[in-house]
Amino acid sequence: MPINHKLYLLVVTIFLYVVSVSCQEDKDLNLGAMVQPVPEGHKKISQDYHIWGASVVKGYDEKYHMYYSRWKYDLGHMGWVTDSEIAYAVADKAEGPYRDLNVALSARGKEFWDGTTTHNPTVIKKDGNYYLYYMGTTSHVKAEQPTTMKNKDWWIYRNNQRIGVAWSKNPEGPWQRLDYPIIDVDKNPKAPDALMTSNPAINIGPNDEIFAVYKVVGKQKGWKPIDLNSNESYQVSKGDRVRYMIAFAKNPLGPFKKHSETIFELKGAEKEHMIAEDPYVWSQNGTYYTVVCDIQGRFTGDKGAFALMTSENGYDWNQAKHPLVLPSRILLADGTKTDYKLERPQLLIEDGIPTYLFGALGITVNGIHRGHACNLRVPLK
Repeated sequence: MPINHKLYLLVVTIFLYVVSVSCQEDKDLNLGAMVQPVPEGHKKISQDYHIWGASVVKGYDEKYHMYYSRWKYDLGHMGWVTDSEIAYAVADKAEGPYRDLNVALSARGKEFWDGTTTHNPTVIKKDGNYYLYYMGTTSHVKAEQPTTMKNKDWWIYRNNQRIGVAWSKNPEGPWQRLDYPIIDVDKNPKAPDALMTSNPAINIGPNDEIFAVYKVVGKQKGWKPIDLNSNESYQVSKGDRVRYMIAFAKNPLGPFKKHSETIFELKGAEKEHMIAEDPYVWSQNGTYYTVVCDIQGRFTGDKGAFALMTSENGYDWNQAKHPLVLPSRILLADGTKTDYKLERPQLLIEDGIPTYLFGALGITVNGIHRGHACNLRVPLK
């Protein structure tokens, strides 16, 4: 059958127009305008546990699967580094309620690189499988309880953080784990990630690749391994400033190829300890996106707010046209605002549209600052 050239040109023109409009809508993405007040019931909280980072995916079964960090309340807020585990809950609707079913990734013995702690999960689904990325750590040193950052042993666990992955065909498990980190520290002592890799933000990028943005710490000049028998301060062992890097892989299980330079950098902020934290990443229509915690307020003007940033290649990032996603104090449905900022942003994206933002929140209990930790579900419309 001969080609109708006029009809062909019309179809191509319409297609290009739709693509251009879609791309422009992406560039104008305004998550902040989608944020709704948070109802009281939109909170994952436990009397017995601190709850922190939570990642939710709509499963192949149309249910909503949540993986979240938790550790015993009696260990104190900083006990996450020694005793966190990743628990699993499920809901019929994105807003919940989420029913606890089991522990997805528990402690499996100090001989493993992730033997004592699994923390800050990110889950994706691909090709019929679920992939659960997380921070793991271990130490043969028994930590003081409750542990604090003033204890040297705390820093041993902190510096042993690495990034791992588990996978399963079923969201409830069982999960298989690699016995080695998928993103390890660099062997070059001068590398930005020579001391620690942590808190993976991983998703499917353009061209179906897997990309990972992650937290790193290097070994600054004068760094020394921690000696518990020494009178030296832990400060010499905590490493360089906190920075972020990106790596790419063809397969969800790796191997990941690192981009050598750090990302989220700004002129004039070279000496600041950290300017962006806890990214959530995704991509659409060839563009990379991230929501980060704006630690210094350099992207939104509000310290502790959530900021939206974009990139065309994954390693050159700029603040979006509408950078403010969520202010540092979140509006609740009763008209009040939270006392503390939200942390660990995670989006639930359904059919290309963000529908919920999940974030960790410290709350005041009996007048104690951050006396209890929970996870908030912020509706987006």
